[in-house]
Amino acid sequence: MPVLQLDSVQKSVRAVPSEVEAIYREYGTTVARWVLRLGGPRFDAEDAVQEVFAVVAERLSQFRGDAKLTTWLYGITENVVREQRRRERVRRWFTGVDTEAGEHVQASGPLAFETIEQRQATELLYRALDRMREPYRTALILFELEEMSGEQVSELKQVKIATVWVWLHRARAQLAKHLANLTGGK
Repeated sequence: MPVLQLDSVQKSVRAVPSEVEAIYREYGTTVARWVLRLGGPRFDAEDAVQEVFAVVAERLSQFRGDAKLTTWLYGITENVVREQRRRERVRRWFTGVDTEAGEHVQASGPLAFETIEQRQATELLYRALDRMREPYRTALILFELEEMSGEQVSELKQVKIATVWVWLHRARAQLAKHLANLTGGK
């Protein structure tokens, strides 16, 4: 995989398509994984990944190299996912269609009981995550689902490590509360 030359990027006025392609080849899978984790199972990940790299192409010439490229990409990814999730909430509010409450995918063939159970557990988890405050939700997803260390989360979010630990503590409490509410305290 070609390595991005940051000094050439800094000098360019506009992003050169080959530089964006190199970033996509190296980090596309990582960005897609972030999008899927942050967005949840019903999120249009393909559209979000495309939007992330459209922003990268538009803003690559402004990347100064003050942070790691992955930190910059994560920030763009988080903003794109947050905006798309907000637009979806607004759309559901205006249309009155609640995709959370009962719209289940019908199986085209017989599925194992475990697969159905896993899908329901994932949907329940993301319904609870969707009710959490954003910094806590993101910290929990990165730490628990992406299996990043606290230091890696701190670096990506550009906050102190102590802040990450506070967010995780509060996130776990919020998650437990929301899961209890969703399951009727079971």
